[in-house]
Amino acid sequence: MAVKPPLRTVLLVQLAFLAATALILGVATSLLASTLAPERAFPLVLAVVAGDVVIFIAFGHYLVTRLILKPLRRLMASADAVIAGDLDARAPQAETDDFSTLADRFNRMTDHLLDAQSQLVRAEKLASVGRLAAGIAHEIGNPLGGAATYVEVLRKRGGDREVTDALARELDRIDRIVRSLLDYARPHDEAPQPVSVAVVLTAAFELLQAQGTLRSVRARLDLPADLPAVLGRAHLLEQAVVNLLLNAVDAAPDGDLVLGARPWAYQPARLITRRASDAADAFFPRAPGRRPSRSEISAGAPGVLIFVADSGPGVRPGDREQIFEPFFTTKEPGRGTGLGLAIVARAVYDMGGVVWLEQAREGGAAFKLFFPEAGK
Repeated sequence: MAVKPPLRTVLLVQLAFLAATALILGVATSLLASTLAPERAFPLVLAVVAGDVVIFIAFGHYLVTRLILKPLRRLMASADAVIAGDLDARAPQAETDDFSTLADRFNRMTDHLLDAQSQLVRAEKLASVGRLAAGIAHEIGNPLGGAATYVEVLRKRGGDREVTDALARELDRIDRIVRSLLDYARPHDEAPQPVSVAVVLTAAFELLQAQGTLRSVRARLDLPADLPAVLGRAHLLEQAVVNLLLNAVDAAPDGDLVLGARPWAYQPARLITRRASDAADAFFPRAPGRRPSRSEISAGAPGVLIFVADSGPGVRPGDREQIFEPFFTTKEPGRGTGLGLAIVARAVYDMGGVVWLEQAREGGAAFKLFFPEAGK
């Protein structure tokens, strides 16, 4: 990115150039007038001075309008849009460093407002989901245990094996839904510890491989040798990665799937990054969007970027804002509770990281997680 000059420098240089030009023109005019037409020297000098003043005022007005008033109007328009509730409004860049810095600070403030708003909404949802989960666990847990006992009694009395197995499967499904609710709503008080990302990702990948879950896809693990440790909790990170891998398998049942990580300096703005396996002239277009930010993570903070990408149909633009919300799902009824990605977002946030969605180079969805480097 080209370095922009400070506003003071631009104004001083351009106004000094104009003043020097006016002074040279005035001196030259007075010398010529006194040499060629001494009797008309005073009116000519007066006319040149008056012209210089008019030009100086007009040029000064142009400079002030272009370099100060116009950027201020744009910034005020963005502020008015935010006041009106449009938190996606962003201040445009300006010609000078001062107003560009001011626009960046304004945009960062708006991003923090967005994040604070989403955290407030999430906290409210957590409270309501927590109350709901506690009520469900209390109201459903006991009869669920009783129903499971009766299924075992039916088995011992020679009941139809197919029927009892089906009953047991459905009871297990209800139990998993209740446990998912509790996992989402339960706070995690355990402090983040240094975690080896390579070890956790390899364990999650090999677990699903051993279970045969990845048999239908062309899955690969993409991990460099120099990944630093991050702050987190190994079991929560493995749970989040497994959830993302299962979603990717569902999205691309016979396609490509990549689980990988890279050392990365965090950038809240969208940048086009390359993988080590990409061709030198490879270019991957990106749709406009915003990465989440956290006040604890500054731009350029070192850490690790984890990605799970697939070649499925991707996520529709209209669904991207809701994809991490509890109970939101794009799957067919009966195939998902809509809690998987909500649990991922909760786990990542509790560990001090951020998670967002982008379009994958494989054509589908790319879920990306960033965690600060341990000790940074």
